[in-house]
Amino acid sequence: MIQLSGLSYYPIKSCRGFDLREARVERMGLENDRRLMLVTPDGDFLTQRKYAKLALVTPTLQTDSVTLSAPNFETLKVDLQKRGAIFPVNIWKSAGVHAIDQGEEAAQWFSDWLGVQVRLVHFAEGYIRKVNADFAINEDDHTGFADGYPILIISEEALQDLNSKLDAPLPMKRFRPNIVVSGCEPFAEDRWKRIRIGAIELALVKPCARCAIPTIDPETLATSKEPLKTLETYRRHPLGAIFGMNAIPLNGGKLEVGMNVEVLS
Repeated sequence: MIQLSGLSYYPIKSCRGFDLREARVERMGLENDRRLMLVTPDGDFLTQRKYAKLALVTPTLQTDSVTLSAPNFETLKVDLQKRGAIFPVNIWKSAGVHAIDQGEEAAQWFSDWLGVQVRLVHFAEGYIRKVNADFAINEDDHTGFADGYPILIISEEALQDLNSKLDAPLPMKRFRPNIVVSGCEPFAEDRWKRIRIGAIELALVKPCARCAIPTIDPETLATSKEPLKTLETYRRHPLGAIFGMNAIPLNGGKLEVGMNVEVLS
C-alpha cells in the first residue's frame, strides 16, 4: 500500500525547511510554502545555487511574523507584510511578479549574513503567478515563489535506489520535496499522472530536472559532484538529470502523514 510518509515546507525560498506531520494544501501549494524570497535591490531572485549560506538560516514562522536565526548571528523577528506597495520581482521567466518588501531590518539582516545587498519580499496576496501553460491542467493553475510548480513529490524508494549507487547515502532533505511517499517501486512516481490523498487530487505534470542545490551539504556547505554525477548515469532525460515529479493540486484540503495514496492514472 502506498502511503504519505513525509511532508516538508520551506517558508523562505532556499532557506532551511521544516518537516511536518500535517499541512494544508492550497492550489498554490502547501500553506506558507515559498511565500518569502530574497531578491537583489533590482528584484532578481537569489538562491542557494550562488549563496550557499542561505542553507544555514532557520526561519520560524508564526501567524503574522517570521523569526530569523543563523549560527552565531543575532536573531530577528519580522512582522510579515502581505499587502502594500508592489515591488516587482523576477523568477526565471516570470518577470514582474508582485511582491511586498518586508522592510529595512529584514533586508539588513540578510545583507549582513550574505555579504551582499538584498531585500526580503513576501508574495503579494491575491496575485496569480501561472505555471507553464504547456504543463498546466487548468487555465488558472499557479504557484508562489517556487521555481515553477506548487509541489514536488518523491518516493522513499527512489532515494533508496539512488543511495544504493552512492558511496555515501544522502538524506531526502537534499532534494527538498514537499511530499514523500512510500510503498511503491523506485521511481513509480515517474509514471503517475494523477493521485488522490484523502480528498486532495494532484496532477503530476513534469519530471524535476535537478540543479546544483542537492550537491550542497546544508549542514556544512561542502559541495561535491554527487548526486548529480550518479543521476546522470541512469536518470538522464531531455530536461536534465531527473529526480522527483512536479505536481499541481487540483483542489485544496488537509494532508497528514500516514494517509493512503491512491493512484488514479
